[in-house]
Amino acid sequence: MPQRTSPAGQRSRLRLVVVQALVFSLFVTLFARLWYLQVVGGEDYQAQAVSQSVREIVVQPDRGLIVDAQGRSLVANRSSWVVSVDRTLLGRLPERDQDTVVRRVARVVDATPKAIRGRLRNCGDTDSRTGTCWNGSPYQPVPVASDVPQKVALRILEQGEDYPAVLAQQQSVRAYPEPYGVNAAHLLGYLSPITEDELDAAELDDDSSVNGASQVGRAGVEKSYDRWLRGMPGYQRVEVDSMGRVLGQDGLDAGRPGDTLVTSLDARVQSVVEKQLAETISTARQTFDEVSGKKYVADSGAAVVLEARTGRVVAMASQPTYDPGVWVGGISQPELSRLYSEAAGTPLLSRATQGQFAPGSTWKPVMTAAALTNGYSPDTRLNCSSAFQVGNRAFKNYESGAYGFIGFDKALEVSCNTFFYRIGYDFWRRFGSDVGNVNAKDPLVQEAKEFGFGAETGIDVPGEAPGRIADRTWKRAYFESQKDYYCDLAEDPPADASDFLRRFSREFCIEGYAYRAGDAVNFAIGQGDTIVTPLQLARAYGAISNGGTLWEPRIGKAIVSPEGEVVRRIPPRKQGTVDVPPSVLGYIDRALQGVTRQGTMSWRMGGFPLDEVVVRSKTGSAEVYGKQSTSWVASYSDDYVVVMMVSQGGTGSGTSGPAVRAIWESLYGVRGEEVVPEQAAIPGVVAGRPLPVFATDGAVLPPRRRR
Repeated sequence: MPQRTSPAGQRSRLRLVVVQALVFSLFVTLFARLWYLQVVGGEDYQAQAVSQSVREIVVQPDRGLIVDAQGRSLVANRSSWVVSVDRTLLGRLPERDQDTVVRRVARVVDATPKAIRGRLRNCGDTDSRTGTCWNGSPYQPVPVASDVPQKVALRILEQGEDYPAVLAQQQSVRAYPEPYGVNAAHLLGYLSPITEDELDAAELDDDSSVNGASQVGRAGVEKSYDRWLRGMPGYQRVEVDSMGRVLGQDGLDAGRPGDTLVTSLDARVQSVVEKQLAETISTARQTFDEVSGKKYVADSGAAVVLEARTGRVVAMASQPTYDPGVWVGGISQPELSRLYSEAAGTPLLSRATQGQFAPGSTWKPVMTAAALTNGYSPDTRLNCSSAFQVGNRAFKNYESGAYGFIGFDKALEVSCNTFFYRIGYDFWRRFGSDVGNVNAKDPLVQEAKEFGFGAETGIDVPGEAPGRIADRTWKRAYFESQKDYYCDLAEDPPADASDFLRRFSREFCIEGYAYRAGDAVNFAIGQGDTIVTPLQLARAYGAISNGGTLWEPRIGKAIVSPEGEVVRRIPPRKQGTVDVPPSVLGYIDRALQGVTRQGTMSWRMGGFPLDEVVVRSKTGSAEVYGKQSTSWVASYSDDYVVVMMVSQGGTGSGTSGPAVRAIWESLYGVRGEEVVPEQAAIPGVVAGRPLPVFATDGAVLPPRRRR
């Protein structure tokens, strides 16, 4: 009889069958997957594997040129061999090998290992405060040496096994051709690596024109017009091995060079302005100041030339200045510290747009406009006495003596302070003798605001200072911000506090908000706490010249593509209109002609052909407590405005007069007592609307002139 299997045996056998079935199904699934990967999806995965050995290298575009109105190159590009270190690849090496690579790189580029490591640190690191650091993306190769000799670069390329993670490439860097020796650092600006925050913002905006290795504008027109100048990067794909060594090229997506910025600057005029400003400061430092008993400090200065009818900037200089090329290849911390150093004169600060100074007597034409539109007339006669008493203080003349009863025209000619003291005091007495009334009417303050003071001009370079109108509102705000400090000082003065400080603290604590008669008369002659920039003053004088229009000063004139096509014209922009009748502006104009012909500027203009080139001017010597006087000359013709300022430089015409005359001579081609139009710095005297001609071979030619 057949033997029967027990129930327990049947269950064991069933389990074995199930296990065998599961194992079989797993093998079937595995082999099916392997067949799919190798046969069906093999080509796709093979392509992906190949792509793992292909790296994209960003090819930075040539940045656009910056040229003057005649097509002269102010900022260009040049090729430079640059050695960079890929920190990602370097970090994969053992620490000992990393040190070896750094030492080799330092030796071949003539640097120290410490300097190379410093360049590889992020600028945000606490140990990167000395030397140069990397301010760009942490994922891009870091340049550690630029302008490397070609033989050094070839050595690195040929001996790649000795320089893992090290790249040697030709890159385009900024160059400064310096036509006529111009500097223009504060106008042109500089570049530095894009920051991580800026890169993140660009990615959010889907902006593909920048990447982790991009250089972006940081100041001047480099920043204002960065979006056009930067171009579009390309990408070169290269095959690499496991060590990151390049095996060959796999394709190239060509980028696009940046657009050219045509400016309204003229290199010849800029050269003259820079030279005259530097020589004026140098001369002032050798001149003895009888007031202070020492030579003039002449710590800084600025000069501005504008087109009177458009507000375009023809030239602008600031001293002290710096070499814009110092930023190329990365700036060291000591160099950067010097640019910000007060001991060095803060060279990075543009005195023309960011420097703020008391305007002195150059303020008086604006005050004349205020008086003649608020009750006074050209027939008004006021006493130009040697002093004007306000309370217990005698406010004296500075540049002029006593001339008796005179009109506004004569007061401007001889720069009579006491004449304008009387104007300021009269308005204060009639409208504002309540010293605590912040809203009291003040025609002089209102006119200053009409002429654009106390606000930015809107120039197309960043960082402009607004100046300050020291009116009742400002004085109240200043009192509120400082009263606790001075009240504490008055209550518990230091043991070594002077009598003046003790007395001032007590007075300020009690009534520092009060706008007194002394404030009003100081305001009327451009003294006290009112400060302006040289650019603001030039723009205001331009409004007197052109009939009352306040233009936003412009440096950019047009954007031109790499193919020579005009992408965009940058027209002058009207910011406002001065509400002064033409008859008043005409009266002021004639009075300022008198300043040049027989007034305070006349001794500097002897022999100048004023009948052919009518120059109006106003001199100023602004007194600043604890410092030597600031020299000012503000002048204009029908075509241009020329303003020069030298801080702690002396009198207006005495210090700045010769330089201002020289600038006028260059603008109109004045030779001796004759005007030679062919010798004018700008063909046709004013550049006008035509742009430079961009030839097909890449040459930039002067604008075509109509005959």
